[in-house]
Amino acid sequence: MRTDSSPGTLPAREHLPAAPAGTPVLDVVIPVYNEEKDLQPCVRRLHEHLDRTFPYAFRITIADNASTDTTPQVARRLAAQIPEVTTFRLEQKGRGRALRAVWSASDAPVLAYMDVDLSTDLNALLPLVAPLISGHSDLAIGSRLARSSRVVRGPKREFISRAYNLILRGSLQARFSDAQCGFKAIRRDVAQILLPLVEDTGWFFDTEMLVLAERAGLRIHEVPVDWVDDPDSTVHIVKTATDDLKGVWRVGRALATGSLPLDRLARPFGDDPRDRDIEDVPKGLARQLVGFCVVGALSTLFYLLLYSGFRVFTGSQTANALALLVSAVANTAANRRLTFGVRGRGGAVRHQAQGLVVFGIGLALTSGSLAALNAATSEPAHSTELAVLVAANLAATVLRFLLFRAWVFPDRREDDPARAASPSYDPVRAPSPSYDTTPFRAGEVADSWRDATVQLLPVRPHDTDARDSR
Repeated sequence: MRTDSSPGTLPAREHLPAAPAGTPVLDVVIPVYNEEKDLQPCVRRLHEHLDRTFPYAFRITIADNASTDTTPQVARRLAAQIPEVTTFRLEQKGRGRALRAVWSASDAPVLAYMDVDLSTDLNALLPLVAPLISGHSDLAIGSRLARSSRVVRGPKREFISRAYNLILRGSLQARFSDAQCGFKAIRRDVAQILLPLVEDTGWFFDTEMLVLAERAGLRIHEVPVDWVDDPDSTVHIVKTATDDLKGVWRVGRALATGSLPLDRLARPFGDDPRDRDIEDVPKGLARQLVGFCVVGALSTLFYLLLYSGFRVFTGSQTANALALLVSAVANTAANRRLTFGVRGRGGAVRHQAQGLVVFGIGLALTSGSLAALNAATSEPAHSTELAVLVAANLAATVLRFLLFRAWVFPDRREDDPARAASPSYDPVRAPSPSYDTTPFRAGEVADSWRDATVQLLPVRPHDTDARDSR
């Protein structure tokens, strides 16, 4: 996976403010490969729709993916005839590669793309980008699988699409409903930080971008669309499906190992009342308690299964020590990643060593409980042993959480007295000092996100001066 440097933590979402009408607010990219037949009617239909219905300045960018027919000539002719149309030539194939190049070089604050066949009803375009302009969402996607969507396509494509989304939900815990619909948009400030983390350059580009955005906590808006299948589509289903499954495995492995710096995409808390500070309650305590309880419940079941298995071959004390040791290592690793959000391999050995100290305390409690039980009766029943061990583990659990939070996985940002003493310091909003704040560059130099937040002024379709200024 990519680990390129990026500008750092994202700012709070804001509505794009108003300003001169000549600057494009929306850049719609159309990736094409050998589409000499469909390109011209597609671009003209899209331009007519935007010119008639879209209230802001816009641009249509044709991203030519190393076409070998007359597509480049058609694109240049359209760019010469229509002021709002530009063309971008790439010498390598790959839809993801084309989107990355054009989006990275664009100066529009809202970036979108759609397939050249225009299978999606264009009436969904304004609802797609409106939440990004308003600052409500970070990304937006068209969904053919929403309840209110109306879709016309064959059973084969329907089965493949639904099966693929089930795979994403089962393997990557994706919650968005449709990863493959060629109708998506993203804010430019988000794209500048997200795109360097996306490795795929082909059809899996969309899915990888959405999964990383969702895991980072970005807001994805879904728009139900009306969609008609293109029977002449040139997509190779088998090859695309194979590449997608490889991508699922690669992204899943990267997420499991914590090798992706998704905290670079974190948004600061907003004006939602649920985000406001509560006095005398440590930040993140509720979430950590829930994660710790879930991990603890699973660890206890794992521990009891191990103890029952070891008890067949050895005495109670040895079985308890072995079961507790194995479950403690698994418990520390799970809490490190899931409860306290520590990613990467840095400090893993130290955390496990500290976890073993906590394990020693738990061993003393449970072993002492067993010793007390054996002193009370010479032949305790197996069920009685388990009951005593459960009670001892519950007592050790409270102490384990406190030690994990205060000693093993403390919030280092709150431990810095110099920063904490600053009146403007907020441990929730403060970005990590280790982030590289160098802006991402690809193709032409892209300005910082603040430069991309251009001011907007509605452009009325029948306002002659405004249209001339575009």
